[in-house]
Amino acid sequence: MAQLWGGRFTKETDKQVYDFNASISFDARLLAQDIEGSKAHVKMLERCGIITGEERDSILAGLDGILADVSSGSLQITSEYEDIHSFVEANLIERIGDAGKKMHTGRSRNDQVALDMRLYTRDNIGVMKDRLTDLLQTLLTIIEANTNTFMPGFTHLQKAQPVTLAHYFAAYFEMFRRDYDRLCDIYERMNYCPLGAGALAGTTYPLDRDYTAELLGFTAPTANSMDSVSDRDYLIEYLAALSIIMMHLSRFCEEIIIWNSNEYRFVNIDDAFATGSSIMPQKKNPDIAELTRGKCGRVYGSLMALLTTMKGLPLAYNKDMQEDKEAAFDAMDTVESCLVLFDKMISTMTFNTDIMRQSAAKGFTNATDAADYLVSKGVPFRDAHGIIGQIVLYCDRNNKSIEECSLEELQAISGYFDNDIYDHISMEACVEKRLTKGGPAPLRMEEYIRDCRKWLSEREMRS
Repeated sequence: MAQLWGGRFTKETDKQVYDFNASISFDARLLAQDIEGSKAHVKMLERCGIITGEERDSILAGLDGILADVSSGSLQITSEYEDIHSFVEANLIERIGDAGKKMHTGRSRNDQVALDMRLYTRDNIGVMKDRLTDLLQTLLTIIEANTNTFMPGFTHLQKAQPVTLAHYFAAYFEMFRRDYDRLCDIYERMNYCPLGAGALAGTTYPLDRDYTAELLGFTAPTANSMDSVSDRDYLIEYLAALSIIMMHLSRFCEEIIIWNSNEYRFVNIDDAFATGSSIMPQKKNPDIAELTRGKCGRVYGSLMALLTTMKGLPLAYNKDMQEDKEAAFDAMDTVESCLVLFDKMISTMTFNTDIMRQSAAKGFTNATDAADYLVSKGVPFRDAHGIIGQIVLYCDRNNKSIEECSLEELQAISGYFDNDIYDHISMEACVEKRLTKGGPAPLRMEEYIRDCRKWLSEREMRS
């Protein structure tokens, strides 16, 4: 078919060149945003006296008809068209005639695609915030139910100190809460309208860019027309934020994979979110967690691809920028699907709380508390550290925990021990005494849960 830009050319584009250049196969998903932007542009053209009210109404009705017909399946988006913009414009002209040819007045495909991608990204940020909110709600439900579920905390993957499952999951709540706030920051920074920038230098038509920005829900028009059509910072920022979300999911999945192993047995993944082996009938594999961990690298790749695409581009628009979409769309789809499935997986997961508690006890996670006990008896901390180290060595050789040692066994190493030692090193005591703000004590966790509930409630009211 004839191209929208074909007037200056004397021969048809080579078919392979056409296919290589075309973006319709992936930018078709911008249809709703392209029509939304075109409708705002047309309303502005009429307001500025560039087209008539009758022409405006005809174009708006035609655009609504195209969107409705594509949604119903009666109109197909095909490779006959180079991109979604030419699809919309060609079909509009076919439906309403010469009035449709006026839609593109004062506009370039450069500011048009810049607008479409910005609108799509802005919409996707809203979707991703909803998915994060769902996950945060699930995490908070688990936190509320497990303020007294004792388990080991780790450093270097070595059992370190006793915590609770609530405290452990709260660490991930904080990660995903920061992710949510990062998306809000990006939204505010990107919410400026490039429409009206033209190809790069604006236009001689008396456009009202403030009006189109207002119609489309932007804070204001972008400030520089060259930057308007060549800026992909907002998309790079968004892919960076999505990469961080995936990093957090990947870390969490790594924990679940470890906890699901035969050696730990902290969690039971629901059968609906695990798979078996084709040869080993006993296997129950944490595939959702493993795939989510694996897809993290895929999203990182999208970020690096866009950074690499943009790093050598002079002002203003270059065709290289068409490469932003496939990687960005793939990253958005990947992160959303991972958030949804991960949320479902952990909401159906059960916890072996007795095994968690035993693991904390057998791992000498109360050793620091035993040393603190000696300090309270007047022993210098460094000496207390050495004494407890000897007790751990003794327990390790005799396959018992510190609290399983008799008072006589403890006193054989240090005479500072008394019967009250056992009150200081129980799992309950070790956790309940950690009352510093941000600690795992149930009293602190109750305060934390109230804060999180308030935070979530405020976000729900805004949405």
